[in-house]
Amino acid sequence: MARYGKKASQKVKRAMHERKRGTLRSGRSGKKVTSRKQAIAIGLSEARRAGGKVPKKRKTSSKKK
Repeated sequence: MARYGKKASQKVKRAMHERKRGTLRSGRSGKKVTSRKQAIAIGLSEARRAGGKVPKKRKTSSKKK
């Protein structure tokens, strides 16, 4: 069974194209995105908001002292 739906791949594809052209901007700051990983993350979060089939974000584990 596929992890990601069609909508997710479409959003990531669009984000990657925008990154290549230099028009992809990040959230509130509006800075230009140059990282490939960041472009994928933006595409997936947009797909999540649009109701696409995308797995939940991983929880970051805090180190205990």
